[in-house]
Amino acid sequence: MPDVPRPLRSKQRRSALRTAAFMSPWLIGFSVFFVYPLLSTLYFSFTRYDGFRQPAFNGLDNWSYVFSDYPLFWPAMRNTLWLVLVMVTCRVAFGLGIGLLITKIKTATGVFRTLFYLPYLAPPVAATLAFVFLLNPGTGPVNTLLDAVGLPTPGWFTDADWSKPALTALALWGVGDLMVIFMAALLDVPKEQYEAAELDGAGAWARFRHITLPNISPIIMFAVVTGVIQAMQYYAQPLVAGKVAAGVIGGSGQQFEPGYPDKSTLTLPQLVYNLGFQRFDYGTACVVALVLFALSMAFTALLMRRRGGLIGAGE
Repeated sequence: MPDVPRPLRSKQRRSALRTAAFMSPWLIGFSVFFVYPLLSTLYFSFTRYDGFRQPAFNGLDNWSYVFSDYPLFWPAMRNTLWLVLVMVTCRVAFGLGIGLLITKIKTATGVFRTLFYLPYLAPPVAATLAFVFLLNPGTGPVNTLLDAVGLPTPGWFTDADWSKPALTALALWGVGDLMVIFMAALLDVPKEQYEAAELDGAGAWARFRHITLPNISPIIMFAVVTGVIQAMQYYAQPLVAGKVAAGVIGGSGQQFEPGYPDKSTLTLPQLVYNLGFQRFDYGTACVVALVLFALSMAFTALLMRRRGGLIGAGE
């Protein structure tokens, strides 16, 4: 290949330095707040470290303990995957349904939009406390109403079979954020396409499948990916619900084994906190954190690869 003239090389070098200078704030932030913590977590996962003494290298002992001997890891893994698959799916479907409903309403649209959005503004801890009260199996108004009409009264947050559906109901109650996003996307769909489909005799389902879905598929993908990330970080709501349902009134220095009832509300972020900041086993906590990170990356990569299938389904 012919040599690049020196003036051109100098110009390319200056352009590269200028680009690096403009990108330096992002590069510094990315390195300090992502790369360094990730590498540190990976390093500590191979050590015995309690935060007070120097970390001691112990090879794969932490990894072997988490996957083979730690009794809380697999229940937390199953619960986290359940929340990702069920809760995220229900939130996206419910948010889209509410968005479709409100865009079809001709009167008092602003009132309904405000009513559905307000629950999202409630602090997570306060909302969880309210739901534990509403779903109290003995005195809660929900079970009182169910009993009055002759329906079964679940144990909700005190029953291992109903605790995750109760958390899903809490997530659906605060679906206002997705509703607003879907409403904006639905209102942006060209009306000409609906009119042309109606002239061709397309019904409501056909219009939704072939017009609405392809137009809002990027928004659906955004909602699913962000929902998966939030589910992977699900911490405050199951912890508060388990503590209140178990009758534990939090106080300074009070120890509480998360997951009540019967490990059904235990999630991977709770394990990270319990291991690292309550048991001071930072090495094992780093292993769980890396598993959580790997799961998040795997789900995101899978969803991005499936994006084309979602668009093709509407064609």
